[in-house]
Amino acid sequence: MPAESEVKVKSVKKAIDVLNCFIDKQPLGVTEISEKLGLYKSNTYAILSTFASMNYLEQDKETGKYYLGTEILHLSRAIGDRYSFHNVAAVYMQSLSDDVGEIVYLTVPLKKQVYYLDAAFPSTGTRLLMAKVRDNTDAMHCTSCGKAMLAFMPDSEVESYLSQPLAPATPETITDPDKFRAELAKIRLQGFATDNMEAEVGINCVGVPIISSSGSVLGALSISGPSPRFTHERQVELAVKLKEYVKAIERKL
Repeated sequence: MPAESEVKVKSVKKAIDVLNCFIDKQPLGVTEISEKLGLYKSNTYAILSTFASMNYLEQDKETGKYYLGTEILHLSRAIGDRYSFHNVAAVYMQSLSDDVGEIVYLTVPLKKQVYYLDAAFPSTGTRLLMAKVRDNTDAMHCTSCGKAMLAFMPDSEVESYLSQPLAPATPETITDPDKFRAELAKIRLQGFATDNMEAEVGINCVGVPIISSSGSVLGALSISGPSPRFTHERQVELAVKLKEYVKAIERKL
């Protein structure tokens, strides 16, 4: 914490204090933040509204509470090359892509979506698929990386996700909550998730979560390719490779 004498613009400090409240808990409402920081509700609301207008926060329309927004992720990505697992994972991603000859994705959870942080292509061969990178998102329930992350999140977060309808991206998307819970249970047992044309027709994927030393989900690595080539047997083979590389990443964190 900076000394009071070092703070030159107190209004800026007040705004950052509000933003820092979201480090320990999300979502948060005006009253919670006001009481925690000893601010007037009108002042707190003005700060929250300003951050929301700039996409540093997002407001839940039903509860009125706030979450961290996408611009926060852009800021964190800006320092990621030095301090986050992104820099560690990037080296292994390229090695994995060359090893299996397929596109490898690095994803992180963003509220109720999968955020595509980076992608690696095989060094040899042509790029037959368009990569989803930088500012691309998908629903968690229809992607291998999303399912892999959800499977290892707390039950409360899973049930929060399932409180909303599971919208179909393709005819293969799992939309029944009970079937999806069963799918997550299977993923926990085998340690990897698959997507068989559930997010995009003609594309199959396999994903493995990246877990921190404290047990929290940091993100996931996934491999994608054309469904005729990505048979069940091939997905199992790729899952073995993914687990090896994810373990190497986790040891470096």
